[in-house]
Amino acid sequence: METSLRYGGDAKALKIHAKEKLPLDSKTHLQIHGELDTRLGVPTFGRAVVRRFYPDFSASLGVGLQYDRREKLRYTVRAKKSFPVTTDGLLSFNVKGRCDLDKEFKERSSTGAAEFSWSILNFQRDQDVRLKLGYDLLDKVPYMQIRENNWTLNADGNGKWNVRLGEGTLEGRMFQFMLVDEVCTHTSRVPRCVSCMVWRRLILF
Repeated sequence: METSLRYGGDAKALKIHAKEKLPLDSKTHLQIHGELDTRLGVPTFGRAVVRRFYPDFSASLGVGLQYDRREKLRYTVRAKKSFPVTTDGLLSFNVKGRCDLDKEFKERSSTGAAEFSWSILNFQRDQDVRLKLGYDLLDKVPYMQIRENNWTLNADGNGKWNVRLGEGTLEGRMFQFMLVDEVCTHTSRVPRCVSCMVWRRLILF
């Protein structure tokens, strides 16, 4: 289980977030999230999503349920498509979207974004960095993310920001992603092809 501490500029309390991924098969896993508000002392958010990965298309699709104190129980569907810019897959262009529905399928809220993601191994000694620059297509606002090993800073053009500390190290995830001595599922050769490497990227990030 991965845990993190989260604090945002518009928040009134520090939050504890937990995440667990349970493999269902080689291309599918169940992802569970939970969040505890330290000021209220009660859970304020929960989500369970089954995510399916499609390595041939560098894409993923997730379907599940989520709960928060304001909107109560809702259904959620999310999808992501990655386009590698470099052959090593460390720089990519991603398109992603999410749609949430209430229990009666009457109220709907959607988000969509396009972003560049650049992972830099050994930016400095024992320091790996990931940069994201994107644009929210519905809110029409740019955003950015900087992640260094196990802390993350998110900010957008409206001045909103949050900081996360934890969720496992970026270094560990990157080294899992960069394993190239495995047999490619498409070419049966070593190293893996770009499609396989991007699939790993979708799983890990």
